[in-house]
Amino acid sequence: MFGFFKKVLGKTTESIQEIAPKKSKKVSKEILEEILLESDVSYDLVEEILYYMPPSDMVARKDVRRVLLAYFIDVEKEQEKEVKPFVDLVFGINGAGKTTTIAKLAYKYKVTQDQSVILAASDTFRAAAIEQLKRWADIIDVQIVATQQGHDPSAVAFDAISSAKAKGVDRVIIDTAGRLHTQKNLSSELQKIERIANKAMEGAPHRKILVLDGTQGNAAINQAKAFNEIIGVDALIITKLDGTAKGGALFSIAKELQKPILYIGTGENQADLIDFDKEEFVDSLLDAFFLED
Repeated sequence: MFGFFKKVLGKTTESIQEIAPKKSKKVSKEILEEILLESDVSYDLVEEILYYMPPSDMVARKDVRRVLLAYFIDVEKEQEKEVKPFVDLVFGINGAGKTTTIAKLAYKYKVTQDQSVILAASDTFRAAAIEQLKRWADIIDVQIVATQQGHDPSAVAFDAISSAKAKGVDRVIIDTAGRLHTQKNLSSELQKIERIANKAMEGAPHRKILVLDGTQGNAAINQAKAFNEIIGVDALIITKLDGTAKGGALFSIAKELQKPILYIGTGENQADLIDFDKEEFVDSLLDAFFLED
């Protein structure tokens, strides 16, 4: 897995190595600041990170590592074992890779966790979205509840949860229309899906997952904050991180939302979703300019 994080952060580490081409035991705070800013860590957060460094002008890997790790929230997975079906509501803006991410989640639940899954095609705004999710359901061989374009997305979510309860299915994953957080009508629709899901099963959805495009860097923070205000965000999945030099934005996103990052997605294959490991993520970045302790 460690090699995977190095690959995903390849463009980020390349940009770091332009600033610090030679690895060393310690780096100056000035160089560290340049590296963090180049990696798309927000300016305010860079200032905070530097504040927590030792008073010396030179900083060691262990000091930087300790501070960077503190920004990530650990994932609590105990709740998933207690609820059946466990319902994930997945949302995000157009182009973030949301529907493909849902397929990867379904594959992970089925193949690596041996759980049954029903997909809810509640993105009824686009016929193409329904067809895309149907194709993924066929490929992964999981059940799907779908309707026609323009139908009530809340009804699809209700039917999927009800079906899962009746059949003893472990997981429900609800797709939603790729929406801009500024579109009030679509925001209301998302809130309605949440209310109707709770009618189908008290407490559902059990987790609300925001999918963010890693290539957006710090621009994704405003999206995340807006979605958090609209419906509340429980956890994050970051996609396309391998296509950007903005890997450092994850620190800013984690700091702003105080929510765990569940997975990192890369590639288009069903298995291209990996558990986010904060230690491996931080170490992969630090390896670009620090020698090992």
